[in-house]
Amino acid sequence: MIRVDMYVKETVMLQFRDVKVFDGEKLLPPTHVTVDDGLITAIGPVGAPGATVVEGRGAALLPGLIDAHAHVFPGDLEQAAAFGVTTVLDMMADPVAITKLRGAPDGADLRTAGTAATVPGGYGWYLVEMGLLAPFPTLTDPDQAAAFVAARIAEGSDYLKIMLDDGSTAGMPTPTLTGETLHALVAAAHEHGVLAVVHALNAGSARLAAQAGADVLGHLFVDVPDPELADELADRGTVVIPTLAVLRELFGESRGGKLAADPRVAPHLGEGARRMLTWGSVPLGEGARHDVTVATRTLPELLDAGVTVLAGSDASNVGTAHGVTLHDELRRLVAAGMTPGQALTAATAAPARCFGLADRGRIAPGLRADLLLVDGDPTADIDRTLDILGVWRGGRRLMRGPDAGRL
Repeated sequence: MIRVDMYVKETVMLQFRDVKVFDGEKLLPPTHVTVDDGLITAIGPVGAPGATVVEGRGAALLPGLIDAHAHVFPGDLEQAAAFGVTTVLDMMADPVAITKLRGAPDGADLRTAGTAATVPGGYGWYLVEMGLLAPFPTLTDPDQAAAFVAARIAEGSDYLKIMLDDGSTAGMPTPTLTGETLHALVAAAHEHGVLAVVHALNAGSARLAAQAGADVLGHLFVDVPDPELADELADRGTVVIPTLAVLRELFGESRGGKLAADPRVAPHLGEGARRMLTWGSVPLGEGARHDVTVATRTLPELLDAGVTVLAGSDASNVGTAHGVTLHDELRRLVAAGMTPGQALTAATAAPARCFGLADRGRIAPGLRADLLLVDGDPTADIDRTLDILGVWRGGRRLMRGPDAGRL
């Protein structure tokens, strides 16, 4: 086991020596990786006079992980970084509150959808009723889509989130957007040059979203799809974030408590994160229509069809915690048919490409030194991603102590 200092350090010149490197797409033989002024400057046995040396023999160096689906509140970015998640893509938040969280020096970097598109009282409004979000704008007509999207861009949204959910999977009937409004929202997002990400939990809604030109589906569906749907998603270039971990927590068997007890996890959880992980199941309404095993069975069909898959945790839902649930998602993706290397790409290079984050997601000269060092080889055993030896963001070593991510 390689010991790595657990506290924040200023940016210094570093050289990771004799370390296996997963560059975002493939595993390289043991080599050296040099970092200077927050950037990766070289891969290979080059000289680095004055560099702080990190001996990496027996370890693997990964790009900092990217969580492609989460919801961020105070403390979450620090909690994510404690587990090597150095970029978080928030999928719905109060735009004023989320702006204050950007640039947290000891936390993950942040992108956000800000206010999501839904109808009055539609999916997502329950967050207002719970007091988690302030009342936010909604829309009822396709003619309102252009102004709605323009307002989101003005607020600082990096992409558009669209809620397409009638509540049937949870047995809680909910008003939802019309197909015409969905099309208008996607078109308006594309006019502004941003991605349209659609929340859909059944196959019918997923198909509507793809046919409307949506770029990303925020979940895998939990009902039996048309066998041609995987090919249709691939043909349209629709990207899918399965969120298998949260689907299991909401619609199946909760594993959050077991995860919280993992000795590699427990010392690095803030109290709020621990509460969320161990919350237990959520009561659903009568007539709920879902089968969470469908999502697991469908993933291989998507992969065979060539659909791009991204890893996302959907933290802050019950049974999840920022950072650690993304590691659980990687395990579930592998169990459902991905290779460990494919799963790692789904949390590094693939989301960076999809969301236009050209400076990260890979280990290559000129890119940000957002790095995760783990003991062992996670391309052979995905569980090794939790054997964390150190986390760096922009070349700075981050704290992993018990105060990281305190909520």
